[in-house]
Amino acid sequence: MAVVQERELLCKDWLKTPKKLLIDGKWVDAQGGKTFETRNPADDEVLARVAEGSKEDADKAVKAARKAYEEGPWRKMAPAERARLLYKLADELEKRADEFAQLETLDNGKPIKESRWVDLPQAVETFRYYAGWCTKLEGETINVNSNFFTYTLREPVGVVAQIIPWNFPLLMAAWKLGPALACGNTLVLKPAEQTPLTALRLGELICEVGFPPGVVNIVTGFGPDAAGEALSKHMDVDKVAFTGEDKTGRLIVQASTGNLKRVSLELGGKAPNIVFADADIDAAVKGAITGIFFNQGQVCCAGSRLFLEKSIHDEFMTKLTDRVSKMRQGPGLDEKTQIGPQVSREQVERIMGYVQAGQKEGAKLVCGGERPQGDLAKGYFVKPTIFDGVNNNMKIAQEEIFGPVLSVLPFSSMEEVAEQANKVIFGLSGAVWTRDIKKAHKLAAHIKAGTVWINCFNVFDPQVPFGGYKMSGYGRELGKHSIELYTNVKSVWVNVAE
Repeated sequence: MAVVQERELLCKDWLKTPKKLLIDGKWVDAQGGKTFETRNPADDEVLARVAEGSKEDADKAVKAARKAYEEGPWRKMAPAERARLLYKLADELEKRADEFAQLETLDNGKPIKESRWVDLPQAVETFRYYAGWCTKLEGETINVNSNFFTYTLREPVGVVAQIIPWNFPLLMAAWKLGPALACGNTLVLKPAEQTPLTALRLGELICEVGFPPGVVNIVTGFGPDAAGEALSKHMDVDKVAFTGEDKTGRLIVQASTGNLKRVSLELGGKAPNIVFADADIDAAVKGAITGIFFNQGQVCCAGSRLFLEKSIHDEFMTKLTDRVSKMRQGPGLDEKTQIGPQVSREQVERIMGYVQAGQKEGAKLVCGGERPQGDLAKGYFVKPTIFDGVNNNMKIAQEEIFGPVLSVLPFSSMEEVAEQANKVIFGLSGAVWTRDIKKAHKLAAHIKAGTVWINCFNVFDPQVPFGGYKMSGYGRELGKHSIELYTNVKSVWVNVAE
C-alpha cells in the first residue's frame, strides 16, 4: 500500500455525498427523513450527515434479509461462488486501503499508521480467511446401527443482526460479516453512530462486487431505535452478534428472549498485564505502552492493570514514564502522531471522571490526567495517563475506563498476582512477561480470560479465536470457532432396514 500524505484526502469527494441506508440492495433515505452528524474527533468539525434509521427502517431491513434468505440465491449458491464474492470483496478493499484508512482515521481519530497497517490488513485477511471456509463447511455420518443411515447437516442460522462498536469500525465489521456470509446467512449490520462511515463505504463495495440484494443490509442510527430494541427484539431475527460494553450486552440478552434468538457477546475487559522480575524489561515496557495506549486505550482487551513485581518497580516506571512522555499526540492524519483523540466528547468526559476518581481514592498520578491545550484543545484529546500505587479495589482498577489510563499495581509473589488478576468482573484477556516458561504456562492456565499473551500484547490473527469469560461475554469470534456462531447442526435419520 502506498503511503498517502495528509494533503491527498482520497475520501474528500465521497464525504460530500448523502449517506443513506442500504436496504435490499438499494441506498435509501431513512423513512422519517432524519439525519445525524458524524464529527472528526481531532477538531470537532462535521465530516458528513448520515441517515438516522428508526425501528421502521430496521424492520424493513430485516424483511429484506429474510426475503433474500428464503427466496434469494445466496443460501442456494454454490459455496465456491460465495467464496469468490468474499475474495473479490477482500481484493477491492485492499485496492482502496489508503482511502479506507483515511476514512477510518477521520471518523474514529486513531493514528493513520494504525488504520493503514493494522485495521485494513486485518480486515482484508479476515474476509480472505472466511472466504476459504465457504467450501469447508461439512456434515458427518454417524454409525448408529445397521437399520439406519444417520448423518448431520451444517446449515446457516438465517437472518442475523450484527451490532458493532466504534473503536475498530471496519475491522469489527469484517469480524462479523466474514463468518456470517461464509455460512450462508443474510444480515442487518448496525454500525456505531459515532463511526458509521467505513461500514457505509464497505456497503458500496459489497454492492459493486455483486452480492445479491438483501444479503447485506446496513442501518445507521442510534441504539434504542435502530439496534438495541428494534433488532434485538425483532421476532424475525434468528441471531444477534454484539460487540460493545457489558451494560448494553445485558439489555440485548433481555431483549432477545421474545423468540429465544441466539446471542453472542464480546464485551468489556480489565486485562491484567503482569511483569515478573525475570522479564525482558525493555520489551515489557514497550508491551505495556502498546497494551494501554494503542487506539487511545479504546480497546476492550487493553492492558489497563499493570502488575509489577516490586523488585523491578522503580526501574520499570522510570523507563515507562520516559517513553510515554515522548509520545507524540495529535490529529490522526498526521503521519507522526502516536496517540490521537478519543472518539467523542462524551468519551473524554467519561475518562476525566475516572481520573478524578483515581485521585480521590488516593492513587498517585504519575503523568497525564489532563487535556492538552493549544491547537489540540478543540479536539477530543486526553493526555496519556499513568496512576501508580493503585489498589485493586479502587474504581480505576475495577471498572473499564476505555481510555489512555493505566493503573500500576505492585505484587510480591505469583500466588498473590494470580489471585488479584482474576478479582474483576471481566475476563477477556491478560498477559504475562517472564523468561520462565513454566511460570508463564502455569499463570496462563490460572487467568480467567479468553486470551492470554506471553511476552507480547495485542497480537491477533483471523485463525485464532477471540472472546471472553465472565462479564466479558460468550461465544468466540475468529478462527473455526466462529462458524459455530452462525450455523445450526441438523441430524437426519434414514430407515434402511429391510
